Amino acid sequence: MEELGPRRLTLTVSADQVGQKIDTLLRRELGLSGTVIKRIKWLEDGILLDGVRAITGQRVKAGQVLSVRVADPAHRGDMVPTPGPLDIVYEDGDLLVLNKAPGVLVHPGPGHYADTMCNFIAHYYQQQGIVADVHPVQRLDKGTSGLMVVAKHPHAQEKLKAQLHTPQFRRIYLAVCDGAPSPAQGTVDAPIGRVPGSLMERQVDSLGQAARTHYRVVHAGEGRALVELELDTGRTHQIRVHMAHLGCPLTGDFLYGREDQTLISRPALHSWKLSLLQPISGEKLSWTQPLPTDMAALFKNLYS
Repeated sequence: MEELGPRRLTLTVSADQVGQKIDTLLRRELGLSGTVIKRIKWLEDGILLDGVRAITGQRVKAGQVLSVRVADPAHRGDMVPTPGPLDIVYEDGDLLVLNKAPGVLVHPGPGHYADTMCNFIAHYYQQQGIVADVHPVQRLDKGTSGLMVVAKHPHAQEKLKAQLHTPQFRRIYLAVCDGAPSPAQGTVDAPIGRVPGSLMERQVDSLGQAARTHYRVVHAGEGRALVELELDTGRTHQIRVHMAHLGCPLTGDFLYGREDQTLISRPALHSWKLSLLQPISGEKLSWTQPLPTDMAALFKNLYS
């Protein structure tokens, strides 16, 4: 399939920008970081002025068109493109928003080098002729379902990561817990650290990293509660640790609660709502994904 061409940003030099250095325009007008500029300036097509290769110290004239490549110069590393299911909720030239299925890892790692979301995305790019690499912006645990965003190039990744943990980038989750937290709405402000001797497990620890989770009970019954959660921080297993700390571990959580495969085969956590600013245009974008059937089934009368 024919490639769509690498993602580029362009700027037509205005009268008040005459005489400025390209480096200044890249930083102030296009918002590129020093790291991105350093990477692209060595590429043949990295920085073009009226279609001709330019250097960052060059000064511009009125009406000239500055064009910069923000796409990766080549598919790097040893990422194995692997066919796999992708539920793409939104796509543009800078990012993908995906509805992740439970039970799938996001990143390759020991024992999983070719069966992760990143592998599936790399294969999708290859099949669609998209010149891009895989740049995850956020992490979801293997068992967590729902919305996640992946940048298509380092500039978009930088801009989106800068939004994380600010009002510009909101992540709202739904969880099913054993028992119902009391009060029904509140904030858990409790630092999280590693459990000594464990590579995976975390715990509330006064010497750990600051962690803050807002929660609200949406529905309670049958010994469980459906809880809406929003994070101010992004610690490993934050929601799972904080809900267990309240005495209401996630249903099915083998690590912090009680595993019961007859109820659900994973910790009952779903990334329900995601909103952010498009990293280039600044447009506000938002999406929701309904509660998956395995979580909804934990309440027989939830939707009846």
